[in-house]
Order: sequence, then C-alpha cells, then structure tokens
Amino acid sequence: MKKFFIGFAFVSLLIAGVLSYFASGDPDGLDKTVEDTGIAEHAQEHPFSGSTFADYALGGDDKFTGLAGVLGVVVVLALSFGLFWVLRKKSDAR
Repeated sequence: MKKFFIGFAFVSLLIAGVLSYFASGDPDGLDKTVEDTGIAEHAQEHPFSGSTFADYALGGDDKFTGLAGVLGVVVVLALSFGLFWVLRKKSDAR
C-alpha cells in the first residue's frame, strides 16, 4: 500500500510539473460560450484573483505553471494526508 501512495504522489507531481506546460492557453468550451453569449461582460473579479496561484501560475507568470502545479499537488497531498491521519486516530480511539 505504501508503494502505491508513493507511486501516486510521483505520477501526480510528474503530471503537474511537466505536462502542465503542454496545456492549451486557449479558453475551454465553457469560457468560450460565456464570451460568445455576452455573459462575461457582467463578470466580476473574485476575491483571490490577485493571489499567488491565480490563473494556474505563480504571480501570473506562465513560466511558472509547472511549479504552481507541483506546489498545488504538494498542498493537496499534505492536507489529505493530515485529514486521513486525524480521522484514523479518532477511529482507533473508539
């Protein structure tokens, strides 16, 4: 089981760090539809638009897309591990 989680983490980091550079910068179908129908004219910036990870890049710089992906994976894996660890400890106590 431990090998599975290590492999999962490795593949996740590889995808986030390497393959993210090959992602298209063009809008997806939903974004395109929102732009074509005029709904985008009423859009407002969300509160975190100026944050570090906004637009899937560090500081809005596309050169750091892979690094933003790796950091995102590390944060999600750490939070998940912490949550599972806490839940396991509670169930062991019962």
